[in-house]
Amino acid sequence: MSRVSKTGSAAVNLAFEPDSELVGRLHPSPNIEPRAADREPDLLLLHYTGFLDAEKAIDWLARPEARVSCHYVIDEAGAVTQMVPERLRAWHAGESCWHGERDINSCSVGIEIHNPGHTRGYPAFPDIQMQAVAALSRDIITRHAVPAERVLAHSDIAPHRKMDPGERFDWAWLAAQGIGHWVPPAPINGRPASSETEPDEALIQQLQRRLTEYGYHCPETGTYDARTAFVITAFQRHFRPERVDGLADASCIETLDALLAALPTDKRKEPNPRDMA
Repeated sequence: MSRVSKTGSAAVNLAFEPDSELVGRLHPSPNIEPRAADREPDLLLLHYTGFLDAEKAIDWLARPEARVSCHYVIDEAGAVTQMVPERLRAWHAGESCWHGERDINSCSVGIEIHNPGHTRGYPAFPDIQMQAVAALSRDIITRHAVPAERVLAHSDIAPHRKMDPGERFDWAWLAAQGIGHWVPPAPINGRPASSETEPDEALIQQLQRRLTEYGYHCPETGTYDARTAFVITAFQRHFRPERVDGLADASCIETLDALLAALPTDKRKEPNPRDMA
């Protein structure tokens, strides 16, 4: 494609053709490897860069010493840079789990959306950037037949260590564009249904089971432990962003139940035993 400019000092063996016509340039990253068992991607993972400048993020993702990479970066103006061909495994998910699967890098395509992040002011995602996210996401999920419920946040698969893309990312708008799984969050009212100070083993165990059924790694301990609080916080950032406090209130529980009910019948999964411990 003549309109694509290759930048950086990538070696010849890193050269590839763009996977999408939405790509404005290529900036290959050396931090790649084959997907396990030549697996085809069936999950789309959205991140934010956490850098003050998109070009600095791209530069870092292309450095061998970084030991991280992604398939795409979308800057604040909506420009799309591809760094890794979709046929290869990029290093973007890290330690993670979804429905008991831990090699998320082998089954996913990763998009880094430029935003400085929670520790650097966490500005809103501009409309032009969100339009680009929607267009690229639609292209990827169409080509790979990615189910709506497998369009996820980095925080969904790694709730104990990640917050991105966070509660200011407009998942509701994205779902209105036909991308991702969403239901209107239940209204916030009343006290939390369960927390560290109000233990109810049966209710908490049921909550943990429902979170695991949806896909989160949330072992059934029967106690509102730190891991459960991290998962609830991640759930809130994605599906109930009005209040992010890590407490499982009635709004969270009703929203989770509605999400589970909205899954296609053939896509509902029993909790993976590996995810219960």
